[in-house]
Amino acid sequence: MMLDVQALSELDYLAYPKYQSRVIAIASGKGGVGKTNLAVNLGLTLARRNLRVALLDADLGTANADILLGLQPRFHLHHVVTGQKKLPEIIVEAQHGLKVIPGASGLPELADLPERQRHSLLHSLLVLDGTVDLLLIDTGAGVGSNVLQFVRAAGEVLVVTTPEPTAITDAYALIKSISHYQIPITTRVVINNVRKKGEGDIAGQKLAKVAHQFLGKQIELLGVLPYDDMVQRAVRAQTPLVESYPRSPAAVAINTLAEHLWAGTPLTAGTSGGVKEFLKRILSLRVETAF
Repeated sequence: MMLDVQALSELDYLAYPKYQSRVIAIASGKGGVGKTNLAVNLGLTLARRNLRVALLDADLGTANADILLGLQPRFHLHHVVTGQKKLPEIIVEAQHGLKVIPGASGLPELADLPERQRHSLLHSLLVLDGTVDLLLIDTGAGVGSNVLQFVRAAGEVLVVTTPEPTAITDAYALIKSISHYQIPITTRVVINNVRKKGEGDIAGQKLAKVAHQFLGKQIELLGVLPYDDMVQRAVRAQTPLVESYPRSPAAVAINTLAEHLWAGTPLTAGTSGGVKEFLKRILSLRVETAF
C-alpha cells in the first residue's frame, strides 16, 4: 500500500533538525552474489526489531528490490527525477513497516542525469533524516562512479561477495576503489552462499589481510551466510526469505548478521550527520546553501 507520509520541507528540517539517521550502502564487486536479496531481508529483519528502516533501491539500471518483496509500486524514482512526484509519494510500505523507495529499471545513472534533476532527486532524500533510524542503500554492482558516489556519501558500506575467487577479486577491487577516498569509510564484508564449513571465514580473513597489507585499510568480516535452497524458492515466490522461511539456515544467519550490524559502532559515529551529511558528500557542497 502507499505510505501516507507528510513531507517535511528542507527549510523546516534545517530549522528544527531531529536526530540523525544512520546511512549504510550495500554494494558488491560483481552481480549475482545476492546483494539485493540480502538488502531486502536485512531491512526486514531490522524493521522487525522495531527500528524505523528505509530501503533505497539505487540500482538504477536493474532495480528489483520491490519484486523480491512482492510489491507492485505505481511510482518510482523516475517520477521523482522528472518532477511528477515528490519522494514521500512514491514510498511504499512492506512488511513490518519497512519503507521502500522503488528504483526504476533503465533509469540513467545518477551521475549522468542533468545537474538540476540530480540535485532535486538527492535533496528529496532529506525528508528521511530523523524520520527513520536507518537508511539502507542498495547500490548497483561493480565499481562504477554511481556506486562509489553512494558508498563515499554513506560513510558505511557492506560489501557482499561469495567465496568464489572471481567474486573475491571483484570485492577487493571495490574495496581498493573505496580506499582511494581520503575520508573514513567503515567497510564490512559479508560472505554469501558458503557451502563448506569454515570456507567463508577463510575467504573473509584473506580479504581482510590483503586489504590491510596492500591498502592499509581495516575491514571487518561482519558475517557468513550459508548456501540455502530456500533462498531461490523464496525468490521465485517473490516473498522475502526471512518471512517465508524464517527458520532456514540463511534466514537464521541474516538475523545474527543484523544483530552484529546494528550493534557495531560506525567509524564515523557522531560526525557523519546522517542523511544531511550524505547529501553534503555526494553533492560536494553544503546542503544549507543549496536551497
